[in-house]
Amino acid sequence: MLPFLFLTPVLTNAQADKKQAELKKLETNLATAKAKVALNERQLAKSDSLITLGNQMIAESKTENKAIEADRKKLDKENAANQKPLTKLSTSKDKEEAMKARADLKALDLQYKSDTKALGIRLKDATKKMTTGNSNLAKGKSGKKTAQDALKISRKALEMAQEKYDNANASGENTTSKEKKKK
Repeated sequence: MLPFLFLTPVLTNAQADKKQAELKKLETNLATAKAKVALNERQLAKSDSLITLGNQMIAESKTENKAIEADRKKLDKENAANQKPLTKLSTSKDKEEAMKARADLKALDLQYKSDTKALGIRLKDATKKMTTGNSNLAKGKSGKKTAQDALKISRKALEMAQEKYDNANASGENTTSKEKKKK
């Protein structure tokens, strides 16, 4: 009977150590689950910002395209208006006046080509911006879907880990209080 009395405290200490190790493991699982939820929330925020950026780039590109179209129409009208009198003068009977008009027409044509090229470059940049915006929008939407699914799963895992921890912690407190009563 005496050896049994000596073994009882050792067994209760071993059980308490086992409970502590189990609680520590559950705390670690809980911390991991919280970190996973935070990571998924950051991914969701990143996806939302990509969507916002994509929409903004698309809107800016559309505005730029409209401005380029207006500038092109204005340039065409100005070119036609400037070209008309020079064309008439180039067919003049006065050779000196006709030569000057042809030179002015060439200069006007070069200026028109230069301005058209500049508008083409602006249009290319606007198109690139539109493509990038669409790409960001697509990435954001797919990332958001993935992040939402992962967040849903990680929140459930967090709830389960919290529940297991709370249950183990509550049962550990009950056991500790029962042991105190026995002593």
